[in-house]
Amino acid sequence: MIEKLNLTMLTDFYEMTMANGYFCTDMAEDIAYFDMFFRKIPDDGGYAVMAGLEQVIRYLDGLEFTEEDIEYLRSKKIFNEDFLKYLGDFKFTCDVWAVPEGTPIFPGEPIITVRGPVMQAQFVETMILLIINHQSLIATKASRIVRAAAGRPVMEFGTRRAHGTAAAVYGARAAYIGGCVGTACTISDRDFGIPALGTMAHSWVQMYDDEYEAFKKYAEIYPSNCVLLVDTYNVLKSGIPNAIKVFDDVLKPLGKRPLGIRIDSGDITYITKKARKMLDDAGYSDCKICISNSLDEYLIRDMIFQGAQVDSYGVGERLITASSEAVFGGVYKLAAVEKKGEIIPKIKISENAAKITLPGVKIPWRLYDRETGKAIADVIALNTEKIDQSEPYEIFDPDHTWKRKVVTDFIAKKLQVKIFENGKQVYVSPSVKEIAKYRAEQVDSLWDEVKRFENPHTYYVDLSEELWDLRHELLNQLS
Repeated sequence: MIEKLNLTMLTDFYEMTMANGYFCTDMAEDIAYFDMFFRKIPDDGGYAVMAGLEQVIRYLDGLEFTEEDIEYLRSKKIFNEDFLKYLGDFKFTCDVWAVPEGTPIFPGEPIITVRGPVMQAQFVETMILLIINHQSLIATKASRIVRAAAGRPVMEFGTRRAHGTAAAVYGARAAYIGGCVGTACTISDRDFGIPALGTMAHSWVQMYDDEYEAFKKYAEIYPSNCVLLVDTYNVLKSGIPNAIKVFDDVLKPLGKRPLGIRIDSGDITYITKKARKMLDDAGYSDCKICISNSLDEYLIRDMIFQGAQVDSYGVGERLITASSEAVFGGVYKLAAVEKKGEIIPKIKISENAAKITLPGVKIPWRLYDRETGKAIADVIALNTEKIDQSEPYEIFDPDHTWKRKVVTDFIAKKLQVKIFENGKQVYVSPSVKEIAKYRAEQVDSLWDEVKRFENPHTYYVDLSEELWDLRHELLNQLS
């Protein structure tokens, strides 16, 4: 597995120079809190999906500097020798909290919080961002595509278009979390139990003297799992007629039924309508039609609107690369330091209001309507606060503070769970199938208005009164 690689040195170089700097100024063991959060939902969607935590855990659990790593750093001739010796005995000792995979997440709220010696907590920034940004992006895109398919299965077919090995393997994992039923990526089935799916390529058909013989041989080899690719030459004139003949000649005498046909080109709406009638007339109304060919959520939605006769979708490049918006804007920022047991909040100020950070040690909460189970809003509060669900609670827009609402009869749940305590893993990662099931349940808790493709209703992420006051107090002090 890719995870077996020692990725300790997969980091921005400034993480090393800062670590050395903290060591040389006797700050290495100073306690700091860092938050990972993101600023914008991809595709201007209504929500994003958290993914990648299992890989973050494995990375943090395997942090180790090899002799090769240390010799490389020594060759740069800028690092303190005692610092390099420290790296030889490096041990991760931080506390980590995170939002579980599959949870709908929203801009501004801390999805991962790391507490520990600043040199350690700072060092892990790059890999945490790399992993969560990538998998959350793909899981979010997959969720959009799956919703567009309106209950029809979606398969991830993008391995060959992925941006490298890891992107293919973990992209398939993230797509499954987002709602895909399987993947073309075989290794993701071996390593994560994500069903590997696929039949044949056009080259199989081309290897034979005629299309019928190619279909016949395939059906003889896979009589219980027969799906034929019918667009190598002409879908309606030869592909489907030959498929039907093979169903009659090979499968029917064996008492088998075809699983389906796949179409990878052409005017899908027109072709599938004709194909459906041909299959039905031949007595194969149970034969499914699968389509692929550079699909995304908008094309799928339009096909359904136009009456395309499609039972399942294979989605490749536009899913595995999230081509419509290929960046998940997660960031990792210092929120507080701890000295002699006292928490000292920290804030980053910017001319761009969206880049002003939230200070202090925080906990994100989600409020659910007790009667409907639907999510009302998220509230980011200081860790010293508790939201009492037995009492009415006032939420307000942090930018337009006059917009207020008192919620009653609600359930308040903390979004983060503890992952590491003093560097020891205390959280058991669920299976990817359990994560996918949890994601479906949690997305279902969002109102339909939040899940619209165009102009979704804004899901509110509010600040507690105490956090809002703290932020503005620091802004007034430092600006």
